[in-house]
Parts: sequence; structure tokens; C-alpha cells
Amino acid sequence: MYRHSIFISGWGMTTHKMTIKKEKGRLVMTNEQFRATTILSVRRKDQMALAGDGQVTLGNIMMKRKAQKIRWLGERKILAGFAGSAADAFTLFERFEEKLQQYHGNLTRAAVELAKDWRTDKYLRRLDALLIIADKERSLVISGSGEVIEPDEAAVAIGSGGAYALAAARAMLQHTQLSVSEIAREAMLIAADICIYTNKEIMVEEL
Repeated sequence: MYRHSIFISGWGMTTHKMTIKKEKGRLVMTNEQFRATTILSVRRKDQMALAGDGQVTLGNIMMKRKAQKIRWLGERKILAGFAGSAADAFTLFERFEEKLQQYHGNLTRAAVELAKDWRTDKYLRRLDALLIIADKERSLVISGSGEVIEPDEAAVAIGSGGAYALAAARAMLQHTQLSVSEIAREAMLIAADICIYTNKEIMVEEL
């Protein structure tokens, strides 16, 4: 079987792998993306922590162990994390910061306007990522379908290990007096034990 791989670079990093295979006498081209997974936000009283693991995968291959998936935005008043395509997420972070400036630091308004652009703009709607963006008052999940969701619960998670991290965080919020940073870290470690796309190189930031 003929097989040839082409790596395409963009936004300062390699983001796509085009694989051309010959199957049953014809060429078939597949497109794999670098993906980064599992972000968790935890709130308790006036504290908020955002945690992410460090693993980046390309298809079923682990390519990076210590990726930074959490960023400070808005003069360090907002934390943001992503699951999905890393390069796409960085593009969305840049757009979100533009919206923050345009709407004078109003998190909700900036998130809604980003979601509108993401859904309707011919270029942006091709971007493949999920975002959690949070400040002292609220955590929001933003998706490419134009949705901006403010969860009712004190914890929210996205990515392949998100369900595991979320379940662990909820249990610890209900049954322990751990700080939000401790809960976020322990929940992410539990997710890493279960999800093969999540590792134990955990980064936690707290507002």
C-alpha cells in the first residue's frame, strides 16, 4: 500500500498532517489535526480555578506532554482554556481579546459576539475547538455552533476527559473542604487515570 504524509504549518506551529494512501487502486487523502484535551473549571465561594493537562495528540499518537492550554486574558482578569485544535484555539483567543477590548472588559458580551462571529464567519466557522472562559463571577463555555453556556453547577469541563474530571470535581465539592485549586488538580489526575488522551502534567491557575 502506498502511503505518504505531508505536514502543513500555520500560525507558527505544525497543525495538520495530510496522509495520502493508495487503497484499492485509488488515492485517499486523510486530514489529521493536533488536538489538546481536558479543561476543568471549579468554583467555590469567591474562588475560581482553571486546570488543564499537557497532552497533545495527533490521531492516536501522543506528540507533546507539556502543552500550555490555559491563558490569562484581559489584563490577567480572565482565564481561558481550550480543548480541540490548538492552533484554532489560539486564533479564537486572539479574536476574544479583540472583543474584550471592544466591549470594555464585559466577559459575557465579548463571549456572545465571539460566538456569533464563530458561527457565521466563513473562515472562523472552520475552526475546531471548545473554550472555557472565566472571570471572578462566571464561567462560560463557547462552541463553534454559536452557543455560549453558563453552567448552573460550580464545576464545568470540556475535552475527552471532561466527563471524568467533572464527576470527580463535583464529588469533592460536595464532600471535602479542599480549595478550588486542590480540587481541580485532583480531579484532573483522576481523569488522567481513565482517559488515554489526558496526562498528569497538570497546570492550574486561580483567580
